[in-house]
Amino acid sequence: MTTGTRPSGATGAGLPGTWCHWHKGPSLTAALIDAVEQTSGPGYAKYACAPCREQRGLVPAAGAPERPAS
Repeated sequence: MTTGTRPSGATGAGLPGTWCHWHKGPSLTAALIDAVEQTSGPGYAKYACAPCREQRGLVPAAGAPERPAS
């Protein structure tokens, strides 16, 4: 990961982009793919950008809008 860039799970509101968990980089087209709940500690969200969704056949979670490019 580069300095100043961090994955932005569910708390990424207000950031210009979201982390793509598939190509492991920032993205302006990321959509929520899965919300992982854990029995101990906080859960986390997995996002994928448009190219990764297309290449891997990933479908956004129900009711999760795609983040528009800004």
